[in-house]
Amino acid sequence: MGSGTPAAGDFGQQLRELRTSAGLSQEALAHACGVSVRALADMERGRTRGPQRRTVRALAAGLALDEAGARRLEEAAARGRPRPRTAPLPSAGHTLALPRDIQDFTARGPALARLLDLAERADPAHAVVGVVAGQPGLGKTAFAVHAAHRLAPRFPDGQFAVDLHGMDPEPVTPHDVLGRLLRAAGVADAAIPAATEDRSGMWRSVLGDRRALVLLDNAADEAQVRPLLPGTGPSLALVTSRSALAGLEAVHRTDLTLLRREEAVELLTRIVGPRRVRAEAQAARDLAELCGHLPLALRIVGQRLASRPHERLGKLVARLAAEGRRLDTLQTGGLGVRAAFALSYAQLRPDARTFLRRAALAAGPDFSPATGALLAGLSCADAADCAEELTDVGLLHSDPATERYRFHDLLKLYAAEQLTAEDGPEVRDAVLDRTARWTLGRATAAALRFDVEHHRDDPHGDPDPAGAPADREEARAWLEAERFQWLAALRRAHESGLHRQVVDTAEAMHWFSDLNQHWEQWVEVFRRSADAARALGSRQQEAVHLNYLAWAYNLCAHDHHAGLRTADAALAAARESGDGLQTGWALGYGAGALHRLGRTEEAHARMREAARSLASQDSPQARLAELTTLNALGAYLRQAGRTAEALDIHRRCEQICDAGHPDLPDELIAMYRAVAQQQIGNDLAALGRWHEAEPPLRRALAHFQAVRMPAWTEPARLDLGHVLGALRHPEARETLLAARDALAALRSPRHGEAASALAALDV
Repeated sequence: MGSGTPAAGDFGQQLRELRTSAGLSQEALAHACGVSVRALADMERGRTRGPQRRTVRALAAGLALDEAGARRLEEAAARGRPRPRTAPLPSAGHTLALPRDIQDFTARGPALARLLDLAERADPAHAVVGVVAGQPGLGKTAFAVHAAHRLAPRFPDGQFAVDLHGMDPEPVTPHDVLGRLLRAAGVADAAIPAATEDRSGMWRSVLGDRRALVLLDNAADEAQVRPLLPGTGPSLALVTSRSALAGLEAVHRTDLTLLRREEAVELLTRIVGPRRVRAEAQAARDLAELCGHLPLALRIVGQRLASRPHERLGKLVARLAAEGRRLDTLQTGGLGVRAAFALSYAQLRPDARTFLRRAALAAGPDFSPATGALLAGLSCADAADCAEELTDVGLLHSDPATERYRFHDLLKLYAAEQLTAEDGPEVRDAVLDRTARWTLGRATAAALRFDVEHHRDDPHGDPDPAGAPADREEARAWLEAERFQWLAALRRAHESGLHRQVVDTAEAMHWFSDLNQHWEQWVEVFRRSADAARALGSRQQEAVHLNYLAWAYNLCAHDHHAGLRTADAALAAARESGDGLQTGWALGYGAGALHRLGRTEEAHARMREAARSLASQDSPQARLAELTTLNALGAYLRQAGRTAEALDIHRRCEQICDAGHPDLPDELIAMYRAVAQQQIGNDLAALGRWHEAEPPLRRALAHFQAVRMPAWTEPARLDLGHVLGALRHPEARETLLAARDALAALRSPRHGEAASALAALDV
């Protein structure tokens, strides 16, 4: 080991001479002692004048210095280390003490526990950095301050808090913040370097081996935060920001979410007192909902009520229920939800501001970037960038699995206000009209891919053929994801008197509606198309769409009185226009409604009349209608105890399918065959012929699953479950459980039947 030659001079000069004497390059020494080449170069150039003791010890080992040489190197480093006038770091009396903790702080238990555990388990050699991010109003500062007070005993060498004013037009600079931190740490003004980088290095050196806590509140971006973070050592920094600060490496992230309802009510209870909340428990829950479970809004409501001890909670509920003045009500003293949102809105680029306020026009609980692009008049790429930017600053929430975004309720109200203020009604109407035309064009073209009678493989009529769904699967995905958008577009077209467009879109949806029979929205779709057909003066088209509407009332909404009235209206229109096919359909839909209303004999008579009417017609469409009618008639007869007769009818349906129909697509005939097989299986089950019933039911279920028709799949699964239960088959329980859960999700009336079958299986 060597003692090293240099005995004087600053640390950087000594280090450079020792390394050169040892014949080592910077890279070799950096590798030997475990520091970066850049850090070593900074030391030799004097930019880092006093590295920490552990770094000096590592350098001495890498240089193979003896005890005396290592001591001289440490003494040189110590001369370059600025130290506070007192040690440990000032924990009281400095100007950057922690803010007051809130005594009624509520919830956030798991997030706080994770942070406390992180501090407990932290490696003393590596400083911990925690980032608390989220949308405006989530209580990020309150959480960080509360956490800092809880953590303070673990950091006896000092606690410091700085507001970085990230939402101000000009946030504070790292240079100024570092000056304040160093002065609070006891460094004399004369010793504070002029350059930001040097101040940052001194700040890390000051913290050194000490256990200090630093709260950096309201950060603007990564560039503002990085110079303020501790380096090595046992310190901890907490950073809050509306931005995700995704560019910060190796940090612990706490993404605060909205409070749960019970937590929101608990916060109100702590602010206004348990007596008032117990007296108006429902009003307290309503206030939590109207505040969107947002802590800032709840805080404002609570403070307002606390300042008015004789005011009833229900009175404030009534004021907040009016959307137009909700944001006006959510302000008290210096607190305001609108003001909190406005700070973030002002920071956005012009395109992002346009995207945010126009996105408030999107229908449904969420929207895609493509919808946002239509509304904002942007390209899809620019719209996607805006959506990501708004997500990063907490103004939108992204779906975890799909490319979709949603507002918080109060933020959507704010965006709508900005739309009115900045765009005005004329621009708003033009945007909605343009978006509705485009959306209905895409919806119609996508739905036509499911028209099995006139199947198309191209995006005929799509407003953007190059970007249209490429096949039936993509078309289905688009129609399902955007159903609230195209329904809103249909609604606007109808209200604007665009009757032909409404009828054409609804007609295109006819076959697609079978795939999603559980959507109650089909009632609105076909009610509007029937109205539009009437406005066009076509009794024949009115009969068609009234039949679609009767189907929707019977099978989607389960409103059988409305189904019967609508079927009767369709029957009158069909007979008046001389349309035999629609007459047959109307008789069948009326029979279905009568059957569900318990008017059995009338149902049987009307269904037989429908079958006779359709059997006399030669068109392929009449054959399909006849098959539907016969399958339903057989089911009614089985339920009336005439099972042998029902089985004969369903066998006849299967034979009609097997006979072949060159004018009808094979996939359509296969669907009707599967329906007949399901009915045959049920007939055989009703006759007690369980082993014979299982195969046709399995075939029917497999087909419905293959074509992804849940409204048809799950009743068939339940039917099979009944048979498997009777056979004591090991799959019976699994089958019935799956049917019960799926039928509940579909809001099917047969959900109770599945639950009863499971209970019977247990017995």
